[in-house]
Amino acid sequence: MLNLVIFGPPGAGKGTQSDKLIAKYQLCHLSTGDMFRLHIKNDTALGLKVKQILADGMLVPDSITIEMLEEEVQKNPEAKGYIFDGFPRTVPQAEALDAFLAGKGQKIDLVLQLDVDQEAIEKRIAKRQEESGRPDDSADKLLKRIDEYFSKTIHVLPYYEGQGKVTKVNGIGEIETIFTNICAAIDAV
Repeated sequence: MLNLVIFGPPGAGKGTQSDKLIAKYQLCHLSTGDMFRLHIKNDTALGLKVKQILADGMLVPDSITIEMLEEEVQKNPEAKGYIFDGFPRTVPQAEALDAFLAGKGQKIDLVLQLDVDQEAIEKRIAKRQEESGRPDDSADKLLKRIDEYFSKTIHVLPYYEGQGKVTKVNGIGEIETIFTNICAAIDAV
């Protein structure tokens, strides 16, 4: 079992690299953003709550995120491992994830931190907005999400650094080069 957290600001390339990791390591991708978008698309009660929270450019509360994530893990008991993308975003979420996995006899094996500067993030998000039309990629919402990342989410890293699980990978450059560096970090675990 291989459990990874892929970590970085909006536009760092988490989704792109996760797709490649899934193919290579046969992992189950658990993206809280994808889960939120699915609930929103299906107009579930949870989706309506999440839609308003995201529209305001804020993070979804821990209780909602954790419940949804645990539900997804339970749906995939045959998985060879998981990539947690967009989660955890707070230390309480990291603690809850550790407790949940420990209850299943598992743990987080590696936290991959994609290191990308703000200029590259802004260019990537602008391109993604053009191509996908995602409403959460508008300029004002992007700035709120980047601020949330650097003021709150970044504080999760010391939690995992204290466990010796964080590997920083340069997230700027060719996709294949970044992927090769990520695979080297995973294979070293």
